[in-house]
This record gives sequence, structure tokens and C-alpha cells, in this order.
Amino acid sequence: MKILNLRKLGPGLLFAGAAIGVSHLVQSTRAGADFGFGLLWALIISIILKYPFFQFGSRFALATKTSLLDGYYKLGKIYLLIFFLISLGTIFTIQTAVTIVTASLASTIFGFSNNLMLLSTFIVLICFIILLIGNYKFLDNLIKIIISALALSTLIALLIAVIRNNDSFELTQVFPYDTSIIFLAALIGWMPAPLDISVWQSLWILEKKKTNVINYQEGIFDFNVGYFGTFILGICFLSLGALVMYGSGTGFSDVGSVFARQFIELYTSTLGTTVYPIIVIAAFTTMFSTALTTLDASPRSMHKSSHLLFPRLSFFNYKFWLIILSLGTICIFHFLLDEMATLVQIATVLSFVTAPFYAYLNLKLVTSDLMPSKYKPSRFLINFSYAGLVFLTLFALAFLNIII
Repeated sequence: MKILNLRKLGPGLLFAGAAIGVSHLVQSTRAGADFGFGLLWALIISIILKYPFFQFGSRFALATKTSLLDGYYKLGKIYLLIFFLISLGTIFTIQTAVTIVTASLASTIFGFSNNLMLLSTFIVLICFIILLIGNYKFLDNLIKIIISALALSTLIALLIAVIRNNDSFELTQVFPYDTSIIFLAALIGWMPAPLDISVWQSLWILEKKKTNVINYQEGIFDFNVGYFGTFILGICFLSLGALVMYGSGTGFSDVGSVFARQFIELYTSTLGTTVYPIIVIAAFTTMFSTALTTLDASPRSMHKSSHLLFPRLSFFNYKFWLIILSLGTICIFHFLLDEMATLVQIATVLSFVTAPFYAYLNLKLVTSDLMPSKYKPSRFLINFSYAGLVFLTLFALAFLNIII
């Protein structure tokens, strides 16, 4: 296969932009800050065992030229209806959560405003305008710049941290049995992303194919670049937390604005003020890319699923859902911000417990008659998928047992 040029890359980087958010900046950094390198095993296992199910989204879209949502509908209308109802219950909360973290960082870094509701609203409107005017093609080009800046700044920050670190560090792996096990569940569940993002990936591939001819091999390569990019950056953020914050004695706040300030202050105090611009770029681009890509992907998936389920309701298009999601997110900022913790917990639980559902459907699709034989996964990958499905099922049951 010829080396892929930048024009052919796109959906994989959008996946990375959506995935590298709270799971990396907050949870991976906290894992390193609280446990050093002790939870590296959790990050590695989660990414490896989830790989087939995310890859199946790209594989199905490239082979059939249809999205996973089309596949769910053909397997049974009930599957798509479940997806629609779950998404309807989570898209507003997820968008609000990532936007608040983005606004908290912007407030801390740039000092624009201490009013997080106002700043969060402004960020939603900026993302809304970008998507409304530029559509997919503009997003595709913009995300290449954002992800490049994110990767470069994060790697530079890690290099500086390694050079300036004079202490030895342990690679002994640990398993937390106390209240930290809830944090472990969150780290595994959201690393690199919830499994429903495989649906977004399949939709982005179809949009990409409208403007660029990409074959199956190129599409899988693009996905691998994005997916394993999240793997590398996850390790980078965990390592930064371990090298810079571990043993500092500082407790990290659950309040986004406070955490953002602690995040920036600890890095600059340890690595020096000269590294401040690098940390700023890495942190802000991480969250802004997530806010932007989720605001695009959720309306795209709601449009497709509502079109299949309710074909007569033609007004349920991409712009309709983009407006609804933007307005709904802004309303949560202004009226339900005090209930944000509860809303996030509900969205988190749904993401965790539905992971086996999406894993099962994706595996069923790529092994069904809907999938051309030559594109079906190998026997090894299928068997590996079963191992991942068992892991996700046991993980979901364990998580429910913890929180109930």
C-alpha cells in the first residue's frame, strides 16, 4: 500500500479529537498523579481489548459504504431504537461536561471570564458557527491542525518532564481496592472513549468518501493512526501526571475550574514558566477538539438514526439536531448546572453498562451476511473480540455492583 497522504487522513483524526478529552487530560493525568505508573496496566488493557470493536466500525463502513446505524437497523429496528434512546439521554450531558472543562481551562489560561456559564455558552456558539458554516470539510481540515498541535505540544512537555526529573520512578503495577476503584472503573470505561463513538467513526468515513476517494486499506490505516495516537497520548498524559504531580501532596478538586488551575500551576511550578505556552496549547487543544467533534458527531448520529426510524419526519436533519444540541447544552449551563454531577454520573453509567451492547452489535455486524466475505475479520480477531466482550461484560457488571 502506498503511504497515505494528509488529504486521505480525516475520520481517524476526528476519532482521536473526540476521544482525547476528559479521559486523557483529566483521568489519565490523575491516574499518574495519584498512582504514579501503577495504573499503566489499566490503560493498556482497556485500549487493546476495545480495539476490535472500534475498528469494526471503520471496517463495516468501508466495506459496505453504509454506517453502523444502517447495520443496526438491518439487524433489527429495536437495536437502532435503543441506540436512539440512549443517545437522546446522554448527548446533552456529555456535551455540557466537555464544554465546561474546556471553559474552565480557557478561564484559567486566558483569563477571559470567571463566569463559566457565559464562557461555556461562548464556546458552544463558536463550535456551532464553525460546523454550521464550514461543515465536514472544514472540520476535517481544522482537526489536522488541532491534533498536530496537541501531539507536538504534549510530546515536548513530556520530554521536558523526563529531562528535568531527578527522581527515580517505579513501574510496579497496583490495583486499588478502596474507594479509588470507582476511579479505576471510570479510567477503564472511558479509555480511549465510550464504544458508541465507533458509530461516529463510521459516519465520518462516509462523509470523507464524498470528497476523497479512500479505499479499504487507506481507511483502516487512517483509523489506526487515530486510535493508536490516543494510546500514545494516553501514556503521555499518565506519564506527565506521574513525573510532575505524583508525590506532590496536592489533592485534586472535582470542580472543573479548580482542577484546571491546579493542572496549570503544578506543571509550571515544576517544569518552569518557560513551558507554560506548551502546557497551555496541549491542555486547551485537547478539550476544544473534544467539544468541537462531539458537537458535530452527536447531531450526525441523531440525524441518521431518526431518518431511519422516522423517515417521514424530514426536519430531523443534521442542522436541526445541531441547533437542538447547542440550545440544550446552553440551557443546562443556565438552569441545571447544580445537577451536573448527577447528570454526568447517569451518562457515565449508561456509557459503561451499554459497552457490551455496542461490542456485541459491532461483532455481529462484521460476521453477518451484511458484510462482504473478503472484508470479514480473521478468525484470530474474532476470537480476540470474544475475549474483549467477556471483559467488557464483566467490567460493566462489576461497575454496577460498585455503584448500587
